[in-house]
Amino acid sequence: MARGKSGDRKLKGPFLKTKGGKAVGGFLRPFGCGWFIREFLMGNGPQGSTRINTAAGAPQQDIFEQYKLALMRASAEERGTLEEERRAKKEKRAFDPAKAEAWQEHYLSKLHYRSKGARYHSFVVYFSNLRRLGWVEPSGEVEPSQFQENYPEGAPRVYYCLTEKGRLVSPDDWRDPLNALYPGARARSMA
Repeated sequence: MARGKSGDRKLKGPFLKTKGGKAVGGFLRPFGCGWFIREFLMGNGPQGSTRINTAAGAPQQDIFEQYKLALMRASAEERGTLEEERRAKKEKRAFDPAKAEAWQEHYLSKLHYRSKGARYHSFVVYFSNLRRLGWVEPSGEVEPSQFQENYPEGAPRVYYCLTEKGRLVSPDDWRDPLNALYPGARARSMA
């Protein structure tokens, strides 16, 4: 994040809201978790993720893993493109998509899995809010978990799918399910 003379955070990316040219809260992410979950469970395979059978759905762990990998790909794509743009400008030549792709692969190989996105616990809490809102529900499909190999009484992997209500919800509500769960709570806390 670029800093001005006064030390204020200045907006450097397209994803933060601004107030008088300064960054105001939020994370610098190419796409939101809620949007990704919705698109993934609709079977659209967002950001190069796996396409799923929408009737069967997917387990939370698989959705989380695909979200993290998609964030890594998007970050590497942005960094690789910016690197090639910088080098092309410095060398006074045209932008080369092949070189940009090579830079993207380079950055993707350097990224650590834990460096992008939420931790699993945060994802589970976020997902539980979606369940409480009735936007996702168990599809009825389950499979044994690795934990059950050593402890048979352990919880199986439960598959989740999008409900009809979840399909009809506005994108704004998907961006902030906590506000949808407790309407006006954010406005009151910011006042």
